[in-house]
Order: sequence, then structure tokens, then C-alpha cells
Amino acid sequence: MSGQQSSVDPARLQEVLDGRWAHVRHAVREGLGPDFVTVPGETGAEARARISDLIRKIPLDVGVVDAFPSEYGGSGDQGGSVVAAEMLAQVDLSLMVKAGVHWGLFGGAVVALGTKKHHDAYLRDIMTVELPGCFAMTETGHGSDVQQLRTTCTYDPSTGTFDLHTPHQAARKDYIGNAAKDGRMAVVFAQLITQGRRYGVHAWMVPIRDESGNPMPGVTIGDAGAKAGLLGVDNGRISFDHVTVPRDMLLDRYGQVAADGAYTSSIENDTRRFFTMLGTLVRGRVTVGGAASAATKSALTIAVRYGDARRQFTKPGDEREVLLNDYLAHQRKLLPALATSYAYTFAQEELVATLAEVQSGSSAASVDEHRQRELESRAAGLKAMQTWHATRTIQMCREACGGAGYLAENRLPGLKADTDVFTTFEGDNTVLLQLVAKGLLTGYRDAFGSLDGWGRATFVAEQVREMVLERTAARSVIQRLVSAVPGRDEDVAVTDRGWHLKMFEFREKHLLEGAIRRLRGGAATKKDRPFDIFNDVQDHVIQTAVAHIDRITLEAFVAGIERASDPAAKALLARVCDLYALTVIEADKGWFLEHGRLTPARSKAVTGVVNDLLRSLRPEMRTLVDAFAVPDTWLNAAILREEPDRQDATATEDEAARAVLV
Repeated sequence: MSGQQSSVDPARLQEVLDGRWAHVRHAVREGLGPDFVTVPGETGAEARARISDLIRKIPLDVGVVDAFPSEYGGSGDQGGSVVAAEMLAQVDLSLMVKAGVHWGLFGGAVVALGTKKHHDAYLRDIMTVELPGCFAMTETGHGSDVQQLRTTCTYDPSTGTFDLHTPHQAARKDYIGNAAKDGRMAVVFAQLITQGRRYGVHAWMVPIRDESGNPMPGVTIGDAGAKAGLLGVDNGRISFDHVTVPRDMLLDRYGQVAADGAYTSSIENDTRRFFTMLGTLVRGRVTVGGAASAATKSALTIAVRYGDARRQFTKPGDEREVLLNDYLAHQRKLLPALATSYAYTFAQEELVATLAEVQSGSSAASVDEHRQRELESRAAGLKAMQTWHATRTIQMCREACGGAGYLAENRLPGLKADTDVFTTFEGDNTVLLQLVAKGLLTGYRDAFGSLDGWGRATFVAEQVREMVLERTAARSVIQRLVSAVPGRDEDVAVTDRGWHLKMFEFREKHLLEGAIRRLRGGAATKKDRPFDIFNDVQDHVIQTAVAHIDRITLEAFVAGIERASDPAAKALLARVCDLYALTVIEADKGWFLEHGRLTPARSKAVTGVVNDLLRSLRPEMRTLVDAFAVPDTWLNAAILREEPDRQDATATEDEAARAVLV
């Protein structure tokens, strides 16, 4: 390794990163040993069999069922269940997704949308996986636009049952985890029809297989086929041919159908009811973002540790070759990605804490709708940014490990393949960023909805509001830092935290105000073409959403630094935060130059300071990944099991061989 050594204890950093749910992280690290890790080179059938067996062996006390109500054996801790799922992502992503589908989506829907009769009948068996289930929402023809699902469930008062039907192939339930092999029951989302009227999308408990594993009458189940990754997850397709569903199988917390077919709900507006129902299921989206970041930490750990062992080329006057991590180009790859992973760790914890507060068992009547929709928006934006970060970073780590990174035994190809779908499941990232922008534009008003598609005719441009900046964590600290910045950018160092915050705020405000002006301008000339009003500014609003998530992520990082009790750890986190902020500014320096917030000289200075930070953080690289505390058994990478000096020995042998040949 390099002669430079860190003076920071990784355990002190880990304390800050593990955060509020450190006990859950510890329980998963201790509870899941080598038997749970990925097996490279498996066939799809082997992977499915292994994961089906392992999900039943996960100790329930590690937190995977924390979100279930205490009277059924859980603890009601929504945050703990999200963190446990994040940790599973570092063990095996197929196991994480399988568990997420069963406990998070299937079980979570029964908890959130069902009532006591459903809880009493099913929750205990769901928790123990005696009743494996799936979450049948997505259709072949409708993925992101859930409100327009085509599956119907029509009530017949003469029989007291619903008729569940797939009207055509595009309405087939598709990509459904747990459906192809293991699921015995599904929560099925369909359009509720009673007394000749549609009441929008609702959910039913529907048996899809009998005790012997055969499809139930009228239910057709198929395999989704070969996939790029997640081989252990049995994704399938489900169609219903006039399947009879008893009336009490309707998950009726938000909408009830009486024996005579009369429909009642505590939420009269169909659209608002739909958003309220889906809002209760936001935990899945929060989990996917956190799981993507967890997988990214594994990839970074592998790449950094390899870079501290692998040598390549010599510099004049030295006999030993240079460590990969000593090259600035290598640092340019790994350290900004590491800084971003740290930033998302703090943003994710703040999001999980908000989820735990908003969904802490409150009744529907007492839920703060503004906070609920703000939660949905933030979950959407962070999920998009974290999953894109995972896709970019895992590929970069693969390249940073050269040919070794391409071998399945070194874990990176599996991480790459398994996380690739994260950018489009639990919401396509582009659609999710539009959701974020809509919240910023309207302040989460009822008329605009929260989870629907972009550009609905119900929106009018007059609903957009003026920019009101809503701060996240460490409000007083952030305000103090921002207020302390002099009026002229040139008068403050580029490492000043207040200047970073002001730059992020300026970009978000300017982009949002520009989007508002363009929407209002379009409304004046295209009143009868609401789709065109939105479509013309789609690129602008997505950029606005990205700027918003960048800003709340930086604020969360600042709050995280404040939590550090160890001075050395706090100082190191501050430098990592500098790197995160400055690499974001550097990546968008063209925009800042265009809008007068960077001069050409200051723009060059930003790049120079980034390079200085990279050199100063070089001795901390191993400490920064060690603080992620990913157990070696979970990393399961052959290149980390080799002797650090193997490359030197190989080089010496090569030199000797060349001498003999000469």
C-alpha cells in the first residue's frame, strides 16, 4: 500500500453512517453468514431454488418484518424494515428483491390497504413465508401510469362476488416477482366496477395457486423469461379469465363494497383516493433507492481495495510499480463516486426517518397530506438519483478493476446485472423526476395529484406557485452558513460550505422560476393543448428536479457532519462533503458559467481544488470504504482474497523470465 496512512478510525465514521438504525445493520451483519451470499455461475433454476430456500431461513429478528404491526409479531418500525432490506442488498440482490416483493410489497399492501379481518387471516403466515405472495400491479401496456390499468374487477350482488378479468393481452400482469414459481396468493390491482360505475384502481387478495402449486381455475401463469440479472427472482406473467373473488377479499381500508353493491369511502374523490392508497406503498420506492446505494458501496469497496493492492507501471527511479490508487486518473474515478455515496447515505437516512414519522401507524384521517406527498416526491427523486449513481458507479468500478472486474468470481458483473433494472422498476426514473418537479411547481396541491403521469389535462398553468425553498435537516446550521457568505462569489473560497449551499440553491431556484415562466407562457398561447404546454418544457423540469435533489442531498450531508462526535471523523467528512459539492458544480460548470455564477478563472479554480482534494483524500480511501462495514464474506470477491504483494511477486517473476530469455 501507499506509505500515506489515514489517522481516522473507520469505526468512528461507521457510527455516523450507520445512524439511527445501527442496531438493525448490526443484526443483519451478524445474522446472515456465508450461506446467504451470491453464488457466481449459477443457472437460473439453481438460483431460484437457492433463493426460495434462503428467504425462509432469514432470521426474522434481523428487522425484515419490523414494519408489520406489533400484535402480529412485528414492531411497527417502517424505517427498520427499509434498513434491513438495504443490508440484504449487500448480501445478495436476488434475495433482497425476493424479500422485498414478499414482505415489502405483498405484505406491505395487506398491512396498508387491508383491515383487521385481512390482517388476522394472513399476516402471520406472510411473516413466516408460509404464504408466499406477489404484488400484481404492473401490466404489459401500463407500467408507470397505474391509474389507467385495464384489468377489471366487477361486483355481482346476486352472487356476492367479484369477477376479475384480463380483457386483452396488454392488460396482462407482467414482470411480477414471485409469480413464475413460488407465489400462492397475489395482491391484484384492478379497476373496481359496481352498480355500473367505475371507482378507480383498488386491490384484492387473490389465490393464484393451490397447495400443490397448480394454477387456480381461470388463472394463467407464465414465466417472464431469461433476464439480464436477478436470476434468483421468479418474475412471471398472470392473466385472469373471469376469476371469482369473494367480496371480503377486497382490501377495503379506503373503499368498501356492501352486499348490495353500494360503494362507500372516507375519501370521496376518486383521484385523491387513488393517490392516498398508492402513497401508503411508498416504502418500496424508498427501499429500492437505499438498496441501490448499498450495492454501490460493495462495488466501491472492492474497487478501492483492489486499487490498493494492484500495481501498474513504474515511475523513474523506483523499482516498485505504482499502485492504481496513486494515479490521479484513478482517484478521479473512485473518490467523487465515494463522496456521492456518502452524500446519498445521509439523504437516504433522512428520507427513511421521514417515512417512519409519516407512516408511524397513524390513521388515514390524521395523515398530513402535504408531508405525505413531500415524502413521495423525495422518495421518487432520491430513488432516481441513487439508482443512476449505482449504474454509473458499478460500471466504473468494473473498469477500474480491469479484466479481473469482468470475472464473475469478483462480484462486480453480478452487481452490475442485478442493479440495472433498478432504474426502471418501482418507477421509471425519468417519470419519477417529473413527479418531483410537479411537487415543486404546485406545492402538492390536490388538483395536481402526486403519482400520476405527466401532462394530464386536469392541470392548468395558473396552479404553479412561486418558489418557496423548503429546507431539510440542520436548518439553522444551513441558514447560518448561507448567511455568512459575502455578496460577491469571488470574495469567498471555493471550499466555503455556505458558498456551496448558495450555488446549489441558486441553480434550483433559477431553474424552477424559469420553468414557471415557460409554463405560463405556453398556457397563454396553447390553452387548448395542455399536453404540448408540458411537453415543450419536459427537459427543463427534469433538470429542475435533479437540481432539487442535489440541494437536499447536500443539506443532508451537512446535517450528517453535525452528528459526528469524533473530531477527526468530522474533519474527514467535511473534506468528503467538499468533494461532493465541488464535483457537482464542476460537472455543471457550463450552466453556472452561462448564468454568471462562475467566471472562467473561478471555474478553473474549482477543477484545481477538486484535484487537490483528491490528492489529500488519497490516504483516506481505504478508511472511507472500510467505514461502509461490508463483511468480507458478503463481498465474496476472489481478488480481495489474494495477497496484497502478489502483483509485485508476479512482476519479479516476469523480470526473471525475461532475463533468462535474453
